[in-house]
Amino acid sequence: MNDRQSLLTEDHGAIRIVTLNRPHKRNALSLELIQDLLDAVRGTADDSKVAALIIAAAGPVFSAGHDLTQLINRPQSDYAELFQTCADLMLTLQQIPQPVIAEVQGIATAAGCQLVAACDLAIAATTATFATPGVKIGLFCATPMIPLVRAIGRKRAMQMLLTGEPINAGTAADWGLINKVVEPSALRAETLALANRIATSSREVIATGKAAFYETIDLPDSAAYQQGSDVMTASAATRDAHEGISAFLEKRPPRWPGER
Repeated sequence: MNDRQSLLTEDHGAIRIVTLNRPHKRNALSLELIQDLLDAVRGTADDSKVAALIIAAAGPVFSAGHDLTQLINRPQSDYAELFQTCADLMLTLQQIPQPVIAEVQGIATAAGCQLVAACDLAIAATTATFATPGVKIGLFCATPMIPLVRAIGRKRAMQMLLTGEPINAGTAADWGLINKVVEPSALRAETLALANRIATSSREVIATGKAAFYETIDLPDSAAYQQGSDVMTASAATRDAHEGISAFLEKRPPRWPGER
């Protein structure tokens, strides 16, 4: 385990877990923590041994959002740096080849909710809640709304954004913000199980598929089908596709060419 002041990193085989480690500050996303997390995510992208990344948090709160002490009596340039670095983090989560899974054990508000929504997948404990309460403190959650509306749709996102009221884990699952709700004692095992199921597939195929997902998700149908057809045409000619199809026909586990 690599212990940084505000971040913990550990590998479980091919699965990397990065843990927000500011429980005394409710894992508030200070500029320094955002930069540390961004560095860790970029480092993961370049590590071919890592098949999936889990983002977890220490203590009872997943993340209370931005560190509000950095949002008062500062020059506007400081605010611009903070929000741009946060945007870089959220975009990078989608751009790295490995799937990113949020492991949510408690409250995820504002930019903390944004972090969950920006991850590819999310597993939450029954103790988790989600909110975008910026409207209550005079700071509308304009950046958290970007991944939020893409995850749960316009009406539900507007309800969260305009009222600032939290939703529980069950509602978050019903709305599509998270994938599954489990008891707190089962959270780590469930998240690792999901990551390990992903890790059984070819990392090249997973990376190609994740990139195609985000490239096509907002395209009109005709353009999306063209892009999807191009991806499948190129993929069908790869060694991984030939190995995977052969393994299926021969009723044996695949041996991915790049991972033997």
